[in-house]
Amino acid sequence: MNGPYLYDDDPAPLHTGNPRRRHGLLIAIFGGTVVVALLMVGLSFLIKGSPDDQAREAAGVFLAAMDQGDTETAYSLLCEDERADLAPDDVAARYQAADGGAEIVSVEAAEIRGDAVREVGVEWADGTSSRLVVVNEDGPHVCGVVPGD
Repeated sequence: MNGPYLYDDDPAPLHTGNPRRRHGLLIAIFGGTVVVALLMVGLSFLIKGSPDDQAREAAGVFLAAMDQGDTETAYSLLCEDERADLAPDDVAARYQAADGGAEIVSVEAAEIRGDAVREVGVEWADGTSSRLVVVNEDGPHVCGVVPGD
C-alpha cells in the first residue's frame, strides 16, 4: 500500500505474535462433555430404574389390569407385534392362566431371536407358572408368554 500516512510508519499488522496453543481448554471441554454424558446415564438408572425393575413394573401393571378385567390397559402394554396379532378382547384368553391373580417371582435377562429381553416369572393363583416376555420398545412392553416348567 502506498500513500500518505498519518504517521511516518507503515500500518502495523494486526496479529504480530505467535498464536497461543489452547490444548488445556479443548481437553476441559471434551472432558466435561464425557462427564456430563456419564452423569446422564447414571441419572437415567436412578429415575427409570434398571431394566429388570422396569420389566417387573410393566409386568405388574399388566397383571393387575388383567386381574381387574381392564383389557384396554393390558392391551396398551403389549408390544407392537402382539397388538397387531390380538384384539383387545382376546388378551385375557392368551395371557391369563388362572382367575384370582398372579405373583411375580423372578426377572431374568434372556435373548430371543437376537434381541435382549427380560423374562418375568409369574405364579398364578391356581399354582401354575409361566414367564412373560418383556421387550423394550420405547419403554417396557409385554410381548408374549412362555408356559411354565
